[in-house]
Amino acid sequence: MITVTINGQEITLDREMSVLDAARQARIKIPTLCNHELLKPYGGCRLCVVEVERMPKLQNSCALLASDGMVVRTESEEIANVRRGILEFLLINHPLDCPYCDKAGECDLQDLTNKYGATAGRFTEEKRKVPESHKDQILTRHMGRCVVCTRCVRMCRDVQGASAITMVGRGGRTKMEPFSSESFNCEYCGNCLTVCPVGAILSRTSLHSLRPWQVDKEVATICPFCGVGCSLNVQVRDNSIQRVMPKLGVGVNEGLLCSMGRFGYDFAGSPDRLDTPMVRKNGTLQKTTWSEAIGLVAEKLAEIKKAQGGNAIAGIASARCTNEDNYVFQKFIRASCGSNNIDSISRTGYAAAQKYFEDILGQGVSANMIQGLKNSETILVLGGDPTAVNPVLGLAIREAAQRGAQVIVLGNAAGLKRFATLRIEPPLFREADMLTALLKEVYGYKGDRGEREALDRTIKEVISDVSYSGSLETVKGILVESESISVVLGMDLVQRSDGHRALFALAGLIYLLEARLYLLSERPNEQGLRDVGCVPALLPGERPVTISDFRRSFETVWGCTLPEEDGLTLMEILKGAQDGVVRALYVMGENPVFNLPNQKLIRESLGSLDFLVVQDIFLTETAELADVVLPASGWSDKRGTFTNLERRIQYLNRTVDSSHGLDDWKIIAGGSCKMGYEIDYSSEDDIMREIADVSPLYRDLSYSEIRKGKCLWPYNGRPLRGEAREFVTADVEKRDFTGGLFIAVDRPLFHSGTITRKSDALNRVCPEPLLRINPELAGQIGCDNGDDVTVSTSTGSVNAKIYFDSSIKNDKVLLNNHFEGNGVLSILEYTIDPVTKAPGIEGIRAEIKKVGQRNR
Repeated sequence: MITVTINGQEITLDREMSVLDAARQARIKIPTLCNHELLKPYGGCRLCVVEVERMPKLQNSCALLASDGMVVRTESEEIANVRRGILEFLLINHPLDCPYCDKAGECDLQDLTNKYGATAGRFTEEKRKVPESHKDQILTRHMGRCVVCTRCVRMCRDVQGASAITMVGRGGRTKMEPFSSESFNCEYCGNCLTVCPVGAILSRTSLHSLRPWQVDKEVATICPFCGVGCSLNVQVRDNSIQRVMPKLGVGVNEGLLCSMGRFGYDFAGSPDRLDTPMVRKNGTLQKTTWSEAIGLVAEKLAEIKKAQGGNAIAGIASARCTNEDNYVFQKFIRASCGSNNIDSISRTGYAAAQKYFEDILGQGVSANMIQGLKNSETILVLGGDPTAVNPVLGLAIREAAQRGAQVIVLGNAAGLKRFATLRIEPPLFREADMLTALLKEVYGYKGDRGEREALDRTIKEVISDVSYSGSLETVKGILVESESISVVLGMDLVQRSDGHRALFALAGLIYLLEARLYLLSERPNEQGLRDVGCVPALLPGERPVTISDFRRSFETVWGCTLPEEDGLTLMEILKGAQDGVVRALYVMGENPVFNLPNQKLIRESLGSLDFLVVQDIFLTETAELADVVLPASGWSDKRGTFTNLERRIQYLNRTVDSSHGLDDWKIIAGGSCKMGYEIDYSSEDDIMREIADVSPLYRDLSYSEIRKGKCLWPYNGRPLRGEAREFVTADVEKRDFTGGLFIAVDRPLFHSGTITRKSDALNRVCPEPLLRINPELAGQIGCDNGDDVTVSTSTGSVNAKIYFDSSIKNDKVLLNNHFEGNGVLSILEYTIDPVTKAPGIEGIRAEIKKVGQRNR
């Protein structure tokens, strides 16, 4: 233990730290401009000088380690004179435009000058003039205000790992510039905004919109985009979100944000939000009252249930809705409609992968903290780019690499290009073969682990029949010699017709190497969906619906009789609609027409239904087909909980009051009551109390405990333990992936599903679909960077703009699925993996034609 005395206050430290950090721990403020909690000590501004007994000169507290018995003073006349002199130098060229500057009221330089002076400048020379730059889509630069603290550059280089900006010039002409000069052309995380102490870098999204003292309230909540679940502070004025800020040291992000989390919030206030129910009359959707709309839903569902049974009804839940919404939704489908046909779009990736891994390795296998990545010795990344899908998780991988971890990338992860120790490109769509061969190599070195006989036996059977010509000796060597391994899996690998083969090989590697597993999650509550029972085979708390004891406990609380058989998965529901088995579908907060492959086929399936209900915040492609459209509350105007990919339950706060729609759970409860099954809650608190009562996983959880941010799996509950099952092989037809050009899904950094279409800020950065293509291949087909092209498959065609990406192989192009009318999934066909039930969308050949030209 180290004991220091600062300003007469004795402070005990449990680890080595600087005097500045010791003072912060004791809430003693020492002024600084160049130091920041998120950055390493720099010692540039000298404002943090302190007096130390038995040291003849003032010391920089940021660079001085606290030692036992040290006595420090942070304020004295000598210290104040030094700080005043430093500030006077900084103000030589700094413009005195505080009344105009957006940073006024939260500017460190302004605050320090107010405290220490100088009250007047003694320099008569003309101030340096640096033109403002407003040429970037999101960020504006005022380099005349820059104090050359280099916080922004160090944040971008050392923490974000993007290295998109640098300091240029010398002496008094030093300033920050992006490498692309006019535009930042970066990851647009905005973390430079967090650390800038003055108004040198500002956000155009909130420029001249408010002053800090004009903020009506600041609400702590959770980001609505990906599965990391970053903590946010939302600043509200006049019942409108003005800014989103991180809170240092809080949440899984600890003060860092990505582009969507910082700038994408404006979708919540879009004028396109639905605010009135609609019903289809004479072939068109017409506005109506809540009473008529909900009454029609109840009447039609009751008719179908009576005539054809509960199994003729199905529901699609949403990973953008809260645990409370989804719990009530699955309760409605099961108890009121009498059906276990409930699933979500997460079946296409996250839900399918997690079920498969838990069947083999046990519950909780993916419940690992993101912080653990930073301490890993080796990180294996495959199936997607974590820096794009889950950016803050991607930053943890970059930090691990900077600490010396070996990062192995199988496939393409452009955001880790400078951080990967080794990158291996598998044969096109043959990841399963490569992983099985790697499993064989590792098994040859490790042998049976001996803990699970069935799994050891199945591994031997699987690796006995594998052929792979590539060399994996280097990868094997790194893995078997590492003591701490993390595996980061994206959903590209799941979306294969033989995806289960890759997942089993990966499960075998995790088992043999005792590795941690992280599943990338594109939406904020994919884990919560499964936990609260929005899957066809599980009740809340991950209890199998086919086991009578579990089913009986829920029947007692819910006062109903539940169906005994597993329900249909997502793609089975849609196939059932096409075949006439499923007659009614209730879609909550989801857009399957756009977010599933082969849009024409999905439209045909939904068109075969007798009744379609869509409950959403926008009139989506799916809502346009509905018989009833119900406007719901969105992220900003609801409260409840999300469960992130770590399986951490987090509290979502209501930030604004909205008249756009009703809470999802209230709409569902209203419909259920009209059907004759009473669902009665007065608030989200009642729902959570019931979840904590009936779900063995959520046992005794409360909002007060969840708000502390430490509710990690298995919470207070009892996970269901089980032995590893034997691997069920499935015959999947081998397909030829040679010759021609193939198209696959791109998952970009700046968009999430279809809701970011409504974000003006994000559309400034990425306003149109981009076809990522190798420059050499583009040249072969007569296209240049930025050209408009039409991409065609056997299913249809979409338009996009060429974007050069040298990391992509010549036999494949990538296109995103976010922009209306031009989503890549609409032109992809699919086959169902017989084991995971996820759609395989690999192996789709495409043709590219430059607009105005013939095919080349």
